Amino acid sequence: MKCYGLTLCLRDDPDAIAAYIQYHQAVWPQVCARIREVGIHTMRIFLRGRRLFMYIETDDAFDLARDFSRVNEDPVSAEWNRLMATLQERAPEANPDEWWAPMELVFDLDWPQHRHGLAQEREPRS
Repeated sequence: MKCYGLTLCLRDDPDAIAAYIQYHQAVWPQVCARIREVGIHTMRIFLRGRRLFMYIETDDAFDLARDFSRVNEDPVSAEWNRLMATLQERAPEANPDEWWAPMELVFDLDWPQHRHGLAQEREPRS
């Protein structure tokens, strides 16, 4: 399994932010199905102010540059993403060719160097 973090911003408009949240309470079923079809198993989107952070877990064969855009090969999903784009804007640090800008993973609690003492923590204390 692979994981990715991506970011973008919502427009600086309280109505756009409210609409984005409302839309995501009832994402169109075909959009969810298409996300799964391209190899995404888990998708979570977090919001702080206007900043969105998306966390996804994917198949090992998933390639972000190739497969993330494949969602839009489905016309309903493409329509959804066009609608969402009216509420969004690129993060200031995004490259011109990026909408959701990939973020660099800099820490994982499960990396081997952070797992020392894990077995000890799980052992019952007397």
